[in-house]
Amino acid sequence: MEFQEFYDFVVKVHSIAKIGLTYSTDPYAIDNYKELNELSKNMLENFMNVKFDKPSMFTKEVYPTPNISVRTVIAKDNKILLVREANSGLWSLPGGWCDLYDAPSKAAFNEVSQEAGVEPKIVRLIGVLERTPHKSNQNVPEYLLVFEGDIDHKAFHEHCHETLDVKFFDMDNLPDMSKKLSMEEIQRIFDAYRKGTVIFD
Repeated sequence: MEFQEFYDFVVKVHSIAKIGLTYSTDPYAIDNYKELNELSKNMLENFMNVKFDKPSMFTKEVYPTPNISVRTVIAKDNKILLVREANSGLWSLPGGWCDLYDAPSKAAFNEVSQEAGVEPKIVRLIGVLERTPHKSNQNVPEYLLVFEGDIDHKAFHEHCHETLDVKFFDMDNLPDMSKKLSMEEIQRIFDAYRKGTVIFD
């Protein structure tokens, strides 16, 4: 394993540990995440010269910037692919937060593959939406990257535990939608998709 591959591996483990400590409620899992967090932190400090008492990408003491997330529009015959969220029972465009070192299109690919159980071809960027607490229902400042994707209907596989179901719906007759996107944002995204335009801000 080359140095860069080793570094990327340790950073990935550290990222997974931090995500686990943020969202896990299982006490055994939390203990494991704490151990992984300390092991990867020590390895980064001792071998990679990353000092955790100084601002870095691994701590909160950094210049405040928006979080980055992705969503993907996959449509066939005016029907849109939606996933049903396990935590809310509501429907949404497949997507989520970007992981460290993933290109935006790779993040979009991963989210669709995990949540919808199908590997998409990321076709183009539909737009970038600024989502701040006073403009949307988000609790944190966020830039949302919206992509257009294409899929092979025969290529579906099992989706992850975050998703209860995957279906196509008429774009003009949507089911109960998750609050992660407002209806105004959804309609703006659909309009840009239909017109082949790019939206921003």
